[in-house]
Amino acid sequence: MGTQPQDLRRGCGAPAQPPQACVQLEGGLLQCSTVCSINSSSLLLCRSPAVPDDARPQRVFFSLDNVLVDFANVSGGQDFLSQPNPRLAPLSRKGPARLKPGNVLDVEGEGLNLGISKEEVRVHIGDGECLVKTLTLTHLYCEPPPRVPQPANGSSALPQFVVQMGNLRLALGPVQYEAEPAPPAFPVEAQIGLGIGAAVLTAAVLLLTLMYRHKSKQALRDYQKVLVQLENLEIGVGDQCRKEFTDLMTEMTDLSSDLETSGIPFLDYRTYTERVFFPGHGGCPLQPVFEGPGEEGHRVPVRQGLTQLSNLLNSKLFLLTLIHTLEEQPSFSQRDRCHVASLLSLALHGKLEYLTDIMKTLLGDLAAHYVHKNPKLMLRRTETMVEKLLTNWLSICLYTFLREVAGEPLYMLLRAIQYQVDKGPVDAVTGKAKRTLNDSRLLREDMDFRPLTLMVLVGPGAGGASGSNSAQHVPARVLDTDTITQVKEKVLEQVYKGTPFSQRPSVHTLDLEWRSGLAGHLTLSDEDLTSVTQNHWKRLNTLQHYKVPDGATVRLIPQLHNGGAVSQSLAQSCSSGENTPMLEDGDEGGVRLWHLVKGTEEPDGNKVRRSSLRERERERARAKAIPEIYLTRLLSMKGTLQKFVDDTFQAILSVNRPVPIAVKYLFDFLDELAEKHGIEDPETLHIWKTNSLLLRFWVNTLKNPQLIFDVRVSDNVDAILAVIAQTFIDSCTVSEHKVGRVRAEPAHGWVQSPGWGWEGWRIVGDQGEGHWWHGQGDRVNKLLYAREIPRYKQMVERYYSDIRQSSPASYQEMNSALAELSGNYTSAPHCLEALQELYNHIHRYYDQIINALEGDPVGQKMQLACRLQQIAALVENKVTDL
Repeated sequence: MGTQPQDLRRGCGAPAQPPQACVQLEGGLLQCSTVCSINSSSLLLCRSPAVPDDARPQRVFFSLDNVLVDFANVSGGQDFLSQPNPRLAPLSRKGPARLKPGNVLDVEGEGLNLGISKEEVRVHIGDGECLVKTLTLTHLYCEPPPRVPQPANGSSALPQFVVQMGNLRLALGPVQYEAEPAPPAFPVEAQIGLGIGAAVLTAAVLLLTLMYRHKSKQALRDYQKVLVQLENLEIGVGDQCRKEFTDLMTEMTDLSSDLETSGIPFLDYRTYTERVFFPGHGGCPLQPVFEGPGEEGHRVPVRQGLTQLSNLLNSKLFLLTLIHTLEEQPSFSQRDRCHVASLLSLALHGKLEYLTDIMKTLLGDLAAHYVHKNPKLMLRRTETMVEKLLTNWLSICLYTFLREVAGEPLYMLLRAIQYQVDKGPVDAVTGKAKRTLNDSRLLREDMDFRPLTLMVLVGPGAGGASGSNSAQHVPARVLDTDTITQVKEKVLEQVYKGTPFSQRPSVHTLDLEWRSGLAGHLTLSDEDLTSVTQNHWKRLNTLQHYKVPDGATVRLIPQLHNGGAVSQSLAQSCSSGENTPMLEDGDEGGVRLWHLVKGTEEPDGNKVRRSSLRERERERARAKAIPEIYLTRLLSMKGTLQKFVDDTFQAILSVNRPVPIAVKYLFDFLDELAEKHGIEDPETLHIWKTNSLLLRFWVNTLKNPQLIFDVRVSDNVDAILAVIAQTFIDSCTVSEHKVGRVRAEPAHGWVQSPGWGWEGWRIVGDQGEGHWWHGQGDRVNKLLYAREIPRYKQMVERYYSDIRQSSPASYQEMNSALAELSGNYTSAPHCLEALQELYNHIHRYYDQIINALEGDPVGQKMQLACRLQQIAALVENKVTDL
């Protein structure tokens, strides 16, 4: 096989000469040659010589003016590789191939791309070219001309499909284009009907659009009108608000003086973490590890096993594998996830830097998960362990900020609310009050009441002034409509002013004794033989019932009988806001209790019929109506508390003092996550920061001050805090504030249990924002702060902007602060108990965790599964050969 250079006078783009026939040589060899074209001074372009299919090249050389140069000398020692000719199958075995315009032709074959590229292949259909799109080993795809080509020669009626591959020319048969079917005739009547229908539909859409715009403008005008009316009402109650505010500030000044001596009753750090980490678990969230007299022999190996478990948690691979494996289990509930996250927070409390690193890793995984779904949904609920870890981490890092900055205005707000509520009547059965911010808790009936000042005798035996030898008189402000239990609560508040609530005696262990003269002693109670019962309704006794005068002397004495059991059960049932249960009377059947107003529900036993259907309708209408006088009561309460609400929000959202480094560090990390995943929408970042800090931590703190203070929060105070918390939520959203109803639903699909805490419920809002609140979402409650919410929104925006513009928090600064926190609170609560309960969860899914550890190559090298098996042997006191 040889090649010869072409005449230099021929252009580089000139077609090559047709291949020369092969010459028979001695020994049965064939010499096949072709002519090369000179492309440049250093490049020859040569077509492959036409070699018969059964021939194999023995030598390949170039003939340059009778100078023979072997191919191996110019190719760096590589041999010339010859491939067999490609084979193509006919387009159709039966008649011409049918082709629809716009379709791509698929030609099957063998060895199609061996030694040739698609650029060297030419395909023709008659006098038109079929553009080669793809060439593979077994398929050739080409795009035929859009119009029917003419045959290349006039001998045939149909154009031939011809493939030219180098020297090989293959005709694969004729091609017949299929004509496009003509569209069916559309009747004129149908065209007219379609036109009329389209016109009617267009007119209907236009009409609906105009009606919607009209309704929207009308709704906006109505809303603005309501705001104007609301402003006029607020101006109308301004004098009353100023008087109430003056009285309140006098009380708060006295309270501030008392606080200088006693201080704000903050919970100690241990109790604080227990309540935040395990809401709703009472005073003993964790069970002791060793119980019973027979546990002494088992104590040493269990303690060794738990210590080894603590060391094993320091392995990041083990801890991440443990978390992911537990979350993958279908039976591992949301409650279990929150519980295990809190156990890990306690177990790693002494290593907050490590806990922070774990949390950041899990947050990165969470962000990667939500970026592919809807980034705005991230952190909206507590569905994963990392979200509960984030809540606990913020609670740890912001404890100092709570005590030094935000705690005082929040406590003053709490006391101001309690003081205002106590100044008006509160129904002990229904829980409704005359002074409230919550419309559903508003006592709508007009009640005649008179404030009284009782002189409480305290001294030896009374528990009020320990160490004093003579009795003292402490004034206590009450109402003549208060029940005896309510009076005792107010008396205890005055007598034990400055004493944390947990150190006070329970109201249910004391009786109230009214003293008149030297020998006049009368024990007062909510129910006794003098209670008024009428038509199966028994009214609770009040000071008015006993005709206690202003300035009367009373004293709290220990209960010497069980007569207060009924009152205690009543108080417990009423404090939760539930309906009072039926109390069985042996002679008269079911008796229902009432205080200021009777409940709307009928008794289950002998039902008392209403006087008339008209009266029933009147009561139903009165329950639904929001008369101006009732709205005035809410506005008066709001105006009186406005300064304390503003002070609390300002303390939370102010950057006048340095922002906690944990907040800056968290926000910088969220910014990094957004940048990493290409999220440039500022609204998404706003939602992330809002869900992570303001709604996850601060709303929880606003709604549940008992998490940080040693105080009692009554149902009425809780209802008012719910409205304030909802106002804070509305201030954090990026959507326009609208007054309307909001649907509250469980956040995790499980029923809210008493005391389970803030994260059990959320409010479904706009734009994917979810908030942890089980409050009212009532139109009137949201209307109260409609004028203030735009100002609060600006505070939130300015808060985020100032933090973003402040100097970044470095990794070293954050670690230093975390190490300081770990050192300050060395009495981390229940580390050993937390490890024991954590192991119980590990034991529950032991096989799955072992399999996950053994399936990880790095985990195998670190022998993590083996170490966990050793821990199980020690904790469960099993014999093992490990």
